[in-house]
Amino acid sequence: MKTIDEMLNLALLTPEQHQHISAWIANADTPEDILKMPALLWQAVERASAVMGIDNDLLRPPALDAGDAVTG
Repeated sequence: MKTIDEMLNLALLTPEQHQHISAWIANADTPEDILKMPALLWQAVERASAVMGIDNDLLRPPALDAGDAVTG
């Protein structure tokens, strides 16, 4: 949900899209249920993800020196 909120804050999703996507995710019981989201909502998420470079982040190999990193 944090990513969806960030997409809204960056104006990559409209408030209406954010509301519908958030509701869909909240009502989904499984990841498979999320994948059944209507095509127009998926397209909005995909466009926003592309602008944010999320796919690039997921495809980047992990840093080998991150073992001692402190997060959070």
